Amino acid sequence: MKKLYCFDFDGTLTYKDTMFMYLKFYNPAKYHVQFLRHVPLFILLKLRLAQAEKVKKSFIGSILKGQAQEKIEKKSRQFFDHHYPKIVRENALDFINNIDRNNTQSLLVTASLDIWTKPFADAFQMQLVSTRAEFKNGIFTGNFVGKNCNGKEKLERIKEEINNKKYDKIIAFGDTSGDKPMLKWANEGHYQFFH
Repeated sequence: MKKLYCFDFDGTLTYKDTMFMYLKFYNPAKYHVQFLRHVPLFILLKLRLAQAEKVKKSFIGSILKGQAQEKIEKKSRQFFDHHYPKIVRENALDFINNIDRNNTQSLLVTASLDIWTKPFADAFQMQLVSTRAEFKNGIFTGNFVGKNCNGKEKLERIKEEINNKKYDKIIAFGDTSGDKPMLKWANEGHYQFFH
């Protein structure tokens, strides 16, 4: 029996949102200044008067834009070493560790950037489907390659990744409205399963 597992990352497998954690870890002083500057945008976002992708790009860019890819990746590994497995829900980790790897493909599907989620995907032995950071000449431009990997885009990117492969069963796990299209599409959609 051929299975496909699709796991959302932030909140589903972890206790916290890793974007804020990583940016704070990367540069605490700059993080606090930019966080305060972005509060009005965060409020507009809560009121649904701002686009999530724009706010996210602005906030991430305000801290990481112009930084060398090498430095960013080094910090990502340090971030991973510092927080893994503490920030991962124990029952989620147990579940992942007990997946029968024969005839199974597992995807970590996240709106978070590949920058800091790649080490986690590697640790989980999963392929990463995420929002992609754009680098030019080894420097982060502050932009994304393609769209923010959330909502309908998550599903599009999963389909792109599996490229018409057939599965007997598709099982998805998520915890927010941004996971709903993926959960509806799967044979088994689990909402807040590990909470």
